[in-house]
Amino acid sequence: MLRAASGLPFDDIRNLIAAMPGPDLAARAAAEARQGELVKPPGALGRLEEIAIMIAGWQGKAIPAVNRPTVAVFAATHGVAARGVSPYPAEVTKQMVATFTAGKAAVNQICGVFGAGLRVFDLALDLPTPDIVEEDALTEAECAATMAFGMEALAGEPDLLCLGEMGIGNTTVAAAVFNGLYGGRAEEWVGPGTGSTGEVLTRKIAAVEAAVARSAGHLDDPLEVLRKLGGREVAAIAGAILAARLQRVPVVLDGYVVTAAAAVLHALDPSALDHCFAGHCSAEPAHRRVLESLGLRPLLDLGMRLGEGSGAALAIGVIKAALACHAGMATFSEAGVADA
Repeated sequence: MLRAASGLPFDDIRNLIAAMPGPDLAARAAAEARQGELVKPPGALGRLEEIAIMIAGWQGKAIPAVNRPTVAVFAATHGVAARGVSPYPAEVTKQMVATFTAGKAAVNQICGVFGAGLRVFDLALDLPTPDIVEEDALTEAECAATMAFGMEALAGEPDLLCLGEMGIGNTTVAAAVFNGLYGGRAEEWVGPGTGSTGEVLTRKIAAVEAAVARSAGHLDDPLEVLRKLGGREVAAIAGAILAARLQRVPVVLDGYVVTAAAAVLHALDPSALDHCFAGHCSAEPAHRRVLESLGLRPLLDLGMRLGEGSGAALAIGVIKAALACHAGMATFSEAGVADA
């Protein structure tokens, strides 16, 4: 666990990244061998085979299983929302958190279908981060402490961690993070989010452009990009991804905002997302481009743009199906079927 009060909290984070374990190669090889023995043509199950092999490597088991999937939704508020960058008012964030708690949101229904637990993390909703156009979102100590808080998503020992978020204005923040990491024009990274069009979209682009310009000179360090342009949920999700890697727990990423947190880690170490799946490709225009940059192929592509972990939660079904086939299918010898 990070020590938020340490003298150099970002150095602590870098040390954890340097200590990230890799997969169990023997378990991965055993899973690959089993796939070759199952009663099917080689590769006939496509990506389902890849999913089973990948999870085998991270769980260290030739026949892996997902029995405790958890969806963790991190909710935060943003000062930049006051600039009218979303068609929804900032108070919707708290209202949606209450809806999650009441079991009435889309993600609740999807979790129920696949037997997933849902944990909602309130990241100081009554205290928005500063407007990133004018100030840094977080201090270094605050950013490190928030990443450490995100690590609490692993407290229940899930065997699959799906990550989501809630926060009015956070696609603006995510676009700023991507712009800070990858450069280009603000409009290349800004999309409609929850439905921004016309003047709202214009204000959103202007906010990202101004925030990134204010941070010029500090954008060569991904952690500085995170603390200056991100938000609490982005920092917490980055911490959760890192903690999952340290515990060898596979991760399913949701949409554009969650992917911004992942992109920060990837910029620090290109292998940082080796334990991650992209649950889906959202309707946010730049999301597909980002996933390609990160080397992540989405498991689903349904035109969703809801957030709240909904796309990642849906991907649990695909992953469970992949593991059921891997574990339950007969081998050629068991079935008495001739192998080509």
